[in-house]
Amino acid sequence: MLFPTAALVLAAGALVAAQTPAGFTPEVTARLDLVFGAKTVTVPGTSLTKAETAKQPTIGTTDAVLNGTYLWMMIDQDVPANFQNPSAGGRRTNLHAMLTGFKASSSGGGDVGAVHALASSATGPVAYTGPAPPAETPAHPHRYVSLLYETPAAGFAVTRAQVGQTLGFNLATFVAAVGLGAPVRANYFNVTG
Repeated sequence: MLFPTAALVLAAGALVAAQTPAGFTPEVTARLDLVFGAKTVTVPGTSLTKAETAKQPTIGTTDAVLNGTYLWMMIDQDVPANFQNPSAGGRRTNLHAMLTGFKASSSGGGDVGAVHALASSATGPVAYTGPAPPAETPAHPHRYVSLLYETPAAGFAVTRAQVGQTLGFNLATFVAAVGLGAPVRANYFNVTG
């Protein structure tokens, strides 16, 4: 009788470890902390409001200081294919941010609470646009996935042309085109219109 209990504990541990939504590829288990003003997203899938997420979050980690150079992106997984009738048809992605050059903050004030902040002066190739999902009946929360990729040390750059379309953004195609590996950190939150 211990075997079913042990299997349940292992299954629960696997669910807790995922920092990306169920079915999202690639699955990432290391957490990227997102700080929106006074709110820190430490639990994947936390619900936030449009107002709380209007400004770009501070990103970082609570478990280790990251010493590389990173690219951060945020993708809405739940954009209606039909804006006139959102519940009809499928869903697609929208790239809300892609910024390069993130490094561990060198100033003593770089940490936000217990988060070891990463900072970048980059404004692109895709500047941050806050979540603004449309009201839907029934309500449909949008999942905003944040991914952090370590970039090669020498001369890595991404142009807006390499990103392609933001609406319908294809993550796998982009990652292959610019030569990134697997994401090192992730997290996601929900916003309902």
